[in-house]
Amino acid sequence: MTIPQQPDGLLLVDKPANCTSHDVVDYIRHRFKFKKVGHCGTLDPMATGLLMLVLGRATKVQDLLMSEDKEYAGTLRLGATTTTQDAEGEVTETKPVPPLTELELTRAFDKFKGDFYQTPPMVSALKKDGVPLYKLARQGKVVEREPRLVHVYSYRLTRIAPPTVDFVIKCSKGFYVRTYCHDIGQALGCGGHLAALRRTRSGNFTLDHAVTRDDLEAIGSAADLQPHILGLADISRIRRQ
Repeated sequence: MTIPQQPDGLLLVDKPANCTSHDVVDYIRHRFKFKKVGHCGTLDPMATGLLMLVLGRATKVQDLLMSEDKEYAGTLRLGATTTTQDAEGEVTETKPVPPLTELELTRAFDKFKGDFYQTPPMVSALKKDGVPLYKLARQGKVVEREPRLVHVYSYRLTRIAPPTVDFVIKCSKGFYVRTYCHDIGQALGCGGHLAALRRTRSGNFTLDHAVTRDDLEAIGSAADLQPHILGLADISRIRRQ
């Protein structure tokens, strides 16, 4: 039996909904018999879009790639606050959505632009005394979280159809879009949560050359996957563009 050679490089995957980032890593590892596979930035199960997988020696630049700015397309649903700040949580409060104008929405979004401090949600992979916050949240515990300095470079409102608002945002690493939606909902006085999310860009890497789950299912071997993998030189070139 021939053992597949471990490739070194970056595989861009268009993650489907209803699976974790770790699920995708496990799938690639077992499907193609690779030993070293990691991902650059977690996407929540409900989120779709760009998931960057580092293979072989490329795992050494994992932290560098994770530090890149991100771009997302999202949907804010107003009028309901949830336990997870997104559509997967339980609704904790509902309020009527006032007849908001585009100017009023823009003013609320403008409050969260540039540098500001964001408090990470309880349902997150951040750790408190070595325990992930989401595990504490499952036990009904709420602990103090240190606000973190984040940055929103730009945003666009792409569709306004209350109670939903579609937007595109470019932000720094470590940014929680669901907390962003929660905070904007609070600023508007009616509450809100993240209803949908798709990562479209990380640094200079985009979905243009990402493979889907169907693509991966159709690829028969590690050798057939190779044309889809960006080599170490390609990674460096694209980052400098």
